[in-house]
This record gives sequence, structure tokens and C-alpha cells, in this order.
Amino acid sequence: MNSSAEVPRPVRQEALYATDEITELAPGVLRTQLPIDLPGLGHVNMYVLEDERGVTVVDPGMPGHESFVALKARLRAIGVPLKRVHSVLVTHSHPDHYGGAGRLRKEVGAEIIAHRRFRLWWDPCEPPDIDVEDVPLVKSPMRVDGKTPWGGRGYDIPWSRRTRMRMHARFPKVFGVPHPSRRIDEGDRVMMGGREWLAYHTPGHTEDHLCLLDPDSGLLISGDHVLPTITPHISGMSYAADPLHGFFASLDKVADLGTQLKLALPAHGAPFTNVVERVEHIKLHHIERLDKLRQIGADFDRPATVMDIAKHLFSARAQGPMADSETFAHLEHLRLAGEFDRRERDGYLEYVRVS
Repeated sequence: MNSSAEVPRPVRQEALYATDEITELAPGVLRTQLPIDLPGLGHVNMYVLEDERGVTVVDPGMPGHESFVALKARLRAIGVPLKRVHSVLVTHSHPDHYGGAGRLRKEVGAEIIAHRRFRLWWDPCEPPDIDVEDVPLVKSPMRVDGKTPWGGRGYDIPWSRRTRMRMHARFPKVFGVPHPSRRIDEGDRVMMGGREWLAYHTPGHTEDHLCLLDPDSGLLISGDHVLPTITPHISGMSYAADPLHGFFASLDKVADLGTQLKLALPAHGAPFTNVVERVEHIKLHHIERLDKLRQIGADFDRPATVMDIAKHLFSARAQGPMADSETFAHLEHLRLAGEFDRRERDGYLEYVRVS
């Protein structure tokens, strides 16, 4: 046995493959799972909220035929014809969450509900959702379409996926690309499944992320903001100046709900009750990462690129464009706090700790 071999990481809840199991979490609130094929993820939870008009579905999976077939099969198992889907809630603008929304709008006229900042395309430099440490080593991170803001190369998107994305962008009506028919914001109230849900804007993972709380039952639709066993990716590819700061504030917003929270309904993994505790674990994860960056900065005797620093921040198996992206987000957080300086050299950003 090679003692230097890295110990395999345990399988996370979020990586488990989708099953056809249907679970009632509360009256009229059902959990179903749709298959997805992304690094570190095996399913997305599509919640089905029933009322006298029919159903609202939450996060209807990936674009494409396979996912939509699974969506229809889950509804059929519940006893809901497709035409009874009157609304779709999309928690945020990643394709494994909005994929089926446009087709439901096109085929049955379903209302699409999303945050007012919902943007159609996530940046294709990197895959969505996952914890950096759960991404397989990217052997060839070279991108055809250019560099990242910090000078490194982005995620290698397969030719077939790049072509499909371009076609979707060029012919949105043909491919059922979603355009929200109702955009909501912080404090708005939304009737779904016979319940009145209160909207919370929770940027960080994306700028348009939504969580929704039913105050009467304590159910929280948490999307990717709070997940049961992984920490969602905080991307440096963001229009926000400090996405990590926004994420911390959003986590505090959820934690401040305190005893109102009874059960979180995440987009991946099983529903869970220890919401505030989980929020604190996620915050601690990033606080520890910031502390490690401070130590790395103290050990370096010269300015270093994002890629150089990422090699010291993340494990060997996680190296690649996602690690670089999250490193950049954390470095910018510390720079804006006055702890690091930044300069550009030969097309690359370099950082040095302020002494």
C-alpha cells in the first residue's frame, strides 16, 4: 500500500444518484429527485407543492430530454398531469435548477418565478454548485475562449456543450430557454402549494439566489445557499465586487431566523433540521480558508499569482480553475478589507499581504 496515496473522500449526500422515491415532507410538499451529471453531484431535488389549482415545481432539473422525461415520470407517479403544473420556482440561475422551466412555460404556460436579478447564463468558465474539494482533478484547464479576470485559464468546456450553449443563446425560443414571467425580491410574498412563502434574497453562490420561508410550518426552500454536507462554490467570476462578503451576509440572514426554521429543503441532498448549525459550519469553513490565506501571505516573500496561491490553499486533487476562482474571491475579500495589495504583471494579477 502506498502510504502517500490520498485518502478517498467519503461520498457526500449531494453526490448520490437520483432515485424515483417520492417523500411527503409536509402536507402538499413532496420531494422528488431528477438525475444530473455534474462533478460531485448526482441529483437535484425537484420539490412539488400541491394546491387546488395543481402544482408548483421548484428547480426542475437540467435542460435536455433525459431530465424532462424524469420530470414527467415523477409527476405521473404523484398523479399530476403535466398540464396541472401552473408555476415554476427557480432558486437561481444555474442550469441544473432552471433547465426544465422554459419547456414547462412553452408546453403548459407555467408561470416562471425567479429573483429580479435572474440572469440567463452562468459563466461557462466553471461548472456550478459544487464544493471545490469535490471536483476531480482537471488535467487540461485550457480554454478556447480566453482568460479569466485574474489571468489564469478557465474551465475546459467540452466542444459539444459550448456549441449547445451558443445555440441556446442564439435561438432561445426554439430551445425553451426560461424567461421569468414574475420576478421577485426581498420580502415579497409568494403563494405556492396553498402556503404563503416569504422571499429572502441570498446572494453569494450566485447574485440572484433566492431562499423562501413558510413562517407557519418553518419550511425553508434553501436551494444551494445552505446544503447538508458540502459548501457551495463561491465564484470569482461574479459581477459583485465581493461575493464572499455577500455570502456571509446571506448566511447571517438565514441564521437570524433562528427557531422559525424547522426543516431546510436543499437543492441537493436530504432535507435537514439543523439549519442554524449548518450555517455556522459553512461560515467557519470560509473563515478558516481566509485564515489560511493570511498565513500563506505571511509565508510568501513576494507577490504571487492566484494560481500560485491556490496551490497552497487547496488540496492537490482540487487544483484547477474552480480552485483558482474561489481563491480569487477570497483574496478580493481580504484586499477590500485592506489585508492584501494587488497588482497586475504580464497579464496576471498578483497579491501580496500588507505588512
